[in-house]
Amino acid sequence: MKDPRRITKGNFKHSLMEIFFLVIASAVSGMTDWDDIEDFGNFRIAWFRKYFPYKNGIASHDTIARLFAALEPAEFGKYFIKWADSIREDTENEVIAIDGKRMCGSADSANGKAALHIVSAYASANRLTLGQLAVNEKNNEIVAIPELLDIVDLKKSIVTIDAMGCQKVIAEKIISKDAQYILALKGNQKDLAEQVKRMFEINRISSIHTSHDMGHGRVEKRTCSVITDLDLLDQRQDWKGLQSIIKIDSERYHKKSGKTDNETRYYISSLTSDAEQANKYVRSHWAIENNLHWMLDVVFKEDSSKKRAGNAAANMNMVCKIALARIEKAEIKASKRRKRLKALMSDDIREYMLGLF
Repeated sequence: MKDPRRITKGNFKHSLMEIFFLVIASAVSGMTDWDDIEDFGNFRIAWFRKYFPYKNGIASHDTIARLFAALEPAEFGKYFIKWADSIREDTENEVIAIDGKRMCGSADSANGKAALHIVSAYASANRLTLGQLAVNEKNNEIVAIPELLDIVDLKKSIVTIDAMGCQKVIAEKIISKDAQYILALKGNQKDLAEQVKRMFEINRISSIHTSHDMGHGRVEKRTCSVITDLDLLDQRQDWKGLQSIIKIDSERYHKKSGKTDNETRYYISSLTSDAEQANKYVRSHWAIENNLHWMLDVVFKEDSSKKRAGNAAANMNMVCKIALARIEKAEIKASKRRKRLKALMSDDIREYMLGLF
């Protein structure tokens, strides 16, 4: 990786590898603030020296902050993708969910800096982020999605995207990458959405499946209907690989309030799966919310982070995703919060979670 510090300086007390190892090991152990990372490194200096010299000790929090602010996320991202590919396990028909997340703490209204939006590609079965791109506005996510699809290995996977990604060029790109798609359909494709809704009123359903789920204080009934006969769909030729349309009817009963709400969502897909499979694939999309975005907010406290200088927020987001992936893979019977606490207290557990033995 190119060291951004070499643009202005030639001699460094701390190598790029020493600082990255310090920050990633600290993130696995529950430390993501620059001050905390410096303190943790100083407390565990003997352990860190097992892996790198640290001849000049642990880098100061200011040094770490300057490096992460200066480092180009695209440069870091190239190596992040290589790392993710190296630990990814082959999974047949794995759902890769594409979605964006607003990093609330990165906004600096006093200086007119908008919050970053990070668009991620998340492998649901592997529980692993495969790649990401940062944009300054939510509307720019539609530009980032095709770029993200270009840099991530999608082969033999099923790509799911919310309504913002329901674009002809995106469908074509996914098919060109030897993958399949399920794209949510809303008002941004008004004519197509109306046609699809009408088809479920007049066409014969090819397959139907109902599932039930309980959790988070609610009971949910999900009925998935699939139509594969698309002869009456005027725009079917405009969408590369289009083979089916999907309707999900959700009925949620909230135990605490006693209220029931209903929602109907529509999708277009290049798959010819039956309704049971389609129901599973659509549900797998929400892994990016529950297993990635929610974890970054609740476990890593990302939304409360105030890393606003330069590229610090985008780069630290990748560090947290590396740490989260290592925590996910650690076969320790504990919550993620407690796993991080165990890594903080035990050198052996920290080494195990980092894959050092």
